[in-house]
Amino acid sequence: MLKSQQSDGSFLEVQGGKIWYRIFEPELKATPIIVIHGGPGASHDYLLPLAKLSENRPVVFYDQLGCGFSQGNNDPQMWQVGRFVVELRQLIIHLGFKGFILIGHGWGAAIAVTFAQRLPASGLRAMVLSSPILHSEWWKRDQIQLLSSFPNEIDEAIKLAEKNRDFTSQSYQDAINAYYHKHFCRLVEWPECLTTTLSKMNHEMYQYMWGMNVFRQSGKLRFLDLTAKLEDLRLAVLYTCGEFDDASPKTCSYYQMLTKGSEMKVFNDSSHCHHLELTSEYLLTLTDFFNRRNQ
Repeated sequence: MLKSQQSDGSFLEVQGGKIWYRIFEPELKATPIIVIHGGPGASHDYLLPLAKLSENRPVVFYDQLGCGFSQGNNDPQMWQVGRFVVELRQLIIHLGFKGFILIGHGWGAAIAVTFAQRLPASGLRAMVLSSPILHSEWWKRDQIQLLSSFPNEIDEAIKLAEKNRDFTSQSYQDAINAYYHKHFCRLVEWPECLTTTLSKMNHEMYQYMWGMNVFRQSGKLRFLDLTAKLEDLRLAVLYTCGEFDDASPKTCSYYQMLTKGSEMKVFNDSSHCHHLELTSEYLLTLTDFFNRRNQ
């Protein structure tokens, strides 16, 4: 399994600090890919299996400001969707890319879509939106639906944590663990790239943007809704999700319906981290999509 060290990459000065990035096979001539990690507050590590796409084209990973190897003070003023879009644009300009593909996972898909909506003439040729968070209320609705299938003690633990505003209790942590092993990553043993990301998590950023409660967002992203302009996207878009994803197939299908000419792939018996659970199938799906769309 690939691992990253700070020495493997480079730093770029952006608004508020320095972001870390790493390029696999920069000399290849096909349209490059930029991979945008989720969270908020996670790191690139759990997406490193996508580096195998560099057999055909350059693949860039980076850590958003305040995440992973990137540097910057924990200033909530920096934790705005628009600033993350500016940061991505600064990276693209620095790399000199005239045409490129974005792969956004989870919260990273929200950055990718916002980028596409605000900078339609930037050189963006295609997007892969995996387990996308594009509408916070729909995300919450899907989580509530998924939680309804769990034993009553899970629901009671969550309600008690909400009532007491104590999200550190063992019962609440057990509820998160049960949910994550069914809808976040269904692998019996989580791969090192995923546990590395979790160990690096910027919890202060996550709580500010998402909230203290995993299941009921109360942070700045609680009003997120990027669906109104999905119909205006004029590029190749592929949505992916897992059968048991908290980005539900039903919701992703609606995103796909709103996005003219887009495609969608649901990966069976998998969840939010379907790129880790079914890596070979995921990579083949993306490669086929790029080839058919002449990217």
